[in-house]
Amino acid sequence: MQSQPQSSTRRFGKVIPARAEPVVQYEFEAAAKQPSQPLPPPTGPSPYHLPLDQVLPASTMQSIQSAGRFAFHIVGDVGGVKDPQDQDIVAAHMVEDLAASDESTRPVFFYCLGDVVYYYGQAGDYYAQFYEPYIHYNAPIFSIPGNHDGDIDPSNPSVPSLAAFVENFCATEPHLSSEAGDSGRDTMTQPNVYWTLETPFATFIGLYTNVPEGGWMDNDQIAWLQSELSSAPQNKALLVSMHHPIYSLDTYHSGSAYMGNILDQAIQASRRTPDIVFAGHVHNYQRFTRSLNSRSVPYIVAGGGGYWNLHKMQKVNGSVIETPYQVPGEDVTLESYDATNHGYLLMEVDGQTLKGQYYSVSTSQASAPAQLLDSFTLNLQTHTLQ
Repeated sequence: MQSQPQSSTRRFGKVIPARAEPVVQYEFEAAAKQPSQPLPPPTGPSPYHLPLDQVLPASTMQSIQSAGRFAFHIVGDVGGVKDPQDQDIVAAHMVEDLAASDESTRPVFFYCLGDVVYYYGQAGDYYAQFYEPYIHYNAPIFSIPGNHDGDIDPSNPSVPSLAAFVENFCATEPHLSSEAGDSGRDTMTQPNVYWTLETPFATFIGLYTNVPEGGWMDNDQIAWLQSELSSAPQNKALLVSMHHPIYSLDTYHSGSAYMGNILDQAIQASRRTPDIVFAGHVHNYQRFTRSLNSRSVPYIVAGGGGYWNLHKMQKVNGSVIETPYQVPGEDVTLESYDATNHGYLLMEVDGQTLKGQYYSVSTSQASAPAQLLDSFTLNLQTHTLQ
């Protein structure tokens, strides 16, 4: 990995020699000028951990232990600001997973990768873009913030960055917020906008990469990341989540060398390599494999959770990318992608493996079943992928 980005914070922005369609460069440049926003104070004590058993009922935790595994949903960029149908249909398919005939395969929570509410994370839009779409999703929903959750509304600049996110996801006690309406969903009790979820078989380190294109983190969070990597249990899967992706071959955002450098430095300092890295921001699905410290590490972009505008992929010499695609100049391979439909990941983790299934959803045919587009299994002992 290069220590400096090739073009501002773009990763892979200049890798592919020819495209049938140009990168939307002017929109990237506008986003790059956005300033970072100050972080709100934590609502819980350092080091900002939330044990899963403080959220799930004891009976569910017992079922997880008995089964020796659990499933969860993960996807980002969900806010249905312009066309709510896209978000609603993805949510409906996720709800169907909660009623799986095998109880042990039912997801026990949904982990959102940011951009819950477009375009400025306004409190007044939380019902339409969050509470109502998931009104039938009867499991907890966790989240890290995205850039749109933290951006400042120019029409109301006095509202602090992430104010509504903190109110609805970082409450000190669960309660019905004023935005929840008739949904019946309590606020979540995450202790900070960057935080760690402790579960029986996995540790989830969630970062807040702020507003600027390519991401931004202050020194406190960078030090916290290193500490969390160092102290994470060795006998559990280690998952790192951020909004801005490190790798992407889309034509709109591309990836962030800045975030890649931060994570690599934390890995080197802590001597701990994550088993998998998740991100959103780019509105499609991409799964990369990176060879890192004698491991095969999936870097996944899952940003097709409901926002109406999907992002196209770059082309190689005018043709669509054929997978697997070895990225020139990088120890990284694009294994699979979907830039045509919305979708979501259904993950399962136990003490031995981390399994992923990406389901592509047709939002033009609401009754069409979700289609399994990609699947993978990571062996947590050998650090190999199938």
